[in-house]
Amino acid sequence: MQGHEEIDYSKKLDLTLWKRLLVIAKPYHGQLALIALAMCVSALADVAFPMMTGYAIDHFITQHTSQGMPGFVALYVGILLAQVASIFSFLYLAGKVEVGVCHLIRKMGFHKLQELPFSYYDRMPVGFLLSRMTTDTQRLADTIGWSLLDLVWGVIFLITCTVQMFLLDWRLASVVILVLPPLALISLSFQKRILAAHREARKVNSKITGSFNEGIMGAKTTKTLVREEKNIEEFGVLTAQMKRMSVRASAMSALFLSLVVSLGSLATAYVLYAGGNAVLALPAGMTLGTLQVFINYTLQFFQPVQDIARIFAELQSSQAAAERVLSLLATEPDIKDTPEVIQRFGDSFHPRTENWPQLRGEITFEDVSFQYVDGEKVLSHFNLHVNAGESIALVGETGSGKSTIVNLLCRFYEPTEGRILIDGVDYRQRSLLWLQSHLGYVLQQPHMFSGTIRDNIRYGKPDASEEEVERAARLANAHAFISRLPNGYDTLVGEGGSLLSSGEKQLVSFARAILVDPALFVLDEATSSVDTHSEALIQQAITGILKGRTSFMIAHRLSTVRQADRILVISNGRIIEEGNHDQLIVKQGYYYDLYTGQFQDEQGQMVLAGR
Repeated sequence: MQGHEEIDYSKKLDLTLWKRLLVIAKPYHGQLALIALAMCVSALADVAFPMMTGYAIDHFITQHTSQGMPGFVALYVGILLAQVASIFSFLYLAGKVEVGVCHLIRKMGFHKLQELPFSYYDRMPVGFLLSRMTTDTQRLADTIGWSLLDLVWGVIFLITCTVQMFLLDWRLASVVILVLPPLALISLSFQKRILAAHREARKVNSKITGSFNEGIMGAKTTKTLVREEKNIEEFGVLTAQMKRMSVRASAMSALFLSLVVSLGSLATAYVLYAGGNAVLALPAGMTLGTLQVFINYTLQFFQPVQDIARIFAELQSSQAAAERVLSLLATEPDIKDTPEVIQRFGDSFHPRTENWPQLRGEITFEDVSFQYVDGEKVLSHFNLHVNAGESIALVGETGSGKSTIVNLLCRFYEPTEGRILIDGVDYRQRSLLWLQSHLGYVLQQPHMFSGTIRDNIRYGKPDASEEEVERAARLANAHAFISRLPNGYDTLVGEGGSLLSSGEKQLVSFARAILVDPALFVLDEATSSVDTHSEALIQQAITGILKGRTSFMIAHRLSTVRQADRILVISNGRIIEEGNHDQLIVKQGYYYDLYTGQFQDEQGQMVLAGR
């Protein structure tokens, strides 16, 4: 499953990595310090309570007196209140830190994703990005908010408890301490294995969830292919694997707990034996109260060791999440504005629009070559000049370089050689936002965002008035079908536009592009997935929309490019034919063969449909 990388538990903790995370969590350093202080107070209180009990046994119970009882009660209540306050502070502040750090990292991650260029999404699967911003981020927030501070409590308690035991009786304390090394080794080893088993179970559970999703979404296909029995068989394999891993984790947890209890019981038994003999040796030996303190310390002493081992195992698991999240936050965009451009125009999120020149739309590709990372060269010494307001159609076989040309024009990528001029200026000397805010891009499969039709049309201009929205819809020939809907512009589009037809989504995407009044228009297979009626509406819309704007159209359906000022036939990154529709038909070259072949196919389909 995407987003589940294997954890190398032999890998040492990278303290530099955690320091970088703590730097990111700088706004919460004050709260983290308060939490650490609260944990210290709680640990000291946990050490103090057995001492108070021992004092009560030696001074009140064995001596049958209540002298000094009010002061004792007041001190006990004071320690109790301090512990209650520290626990409340810890829980309250740790919760705030967890939520705050999670919010901070996700905000930084979302900001980074907005900055990263189109090329980044080409090489990074969506599943990994979602995992980093959800599961990985939550894990890091849990670690910083809770685990690291649990570690503070465990360390403070162990140190204070050890010191106190040695002050009471160094011989008994030495025996208890001797149990720590084997206990620590057992705890660390088992915690790693238990955590790994639970992680494997979660991975299988993710596959089971995916299987449920595929079973529901693909129910019709399953029925038509009569695949129910095979699906049940495959699902049975997954659930059996889930059961096996869960049982393994439970068995290791049971064995681990048994070993810890056994070691702790041995240490406690020795304390009872040796301490009991010391008590019987009074007046030179140990008091009953001191024995009670030692027994309490021994019973509590091994829990922090288990917790510390668990936290270290979790830190090793979380380290992989930390590496993934930090690598995303540290990713530098392949395409970004230079410091000089930022100084003049502002950055992509804080533009100074008063400094922006008007974009007229004159485009020049000047000796442009381009090669994708680890790929072959797509364009080689490509040259093209487009006048402002001219409409250009790009046709050719799949992989010929059509999409690369418009992607370079939109600066989703940049030339590896040569340069692209807009209005006579290299577009790298101007802001990315300046170019892309003058751009209208309509895709073959336009994306609809959750919400209403009005929300989707306004997406690029949230403050647009009702009149502007309706005018854009009319220009795109979308107003007619929107008006027929029960809720008109307030109709919900559904997830990804599922409640609209392909043609309706395309018309809404045209209206969305028109609303921002772009100087440059790019239509990428805008009519290839719609019916004939919708295509006619889109063609009418295109005719009106593109007037006075520079436009690039990519099309396989050649009926959409007949009105273009210039048609470029692209092959292997080169222009092999150029002219308007009539000129290319007269020439009877590649375009003529492509057009007449497509026209005959369409005529044949119409005849068959008529029959």
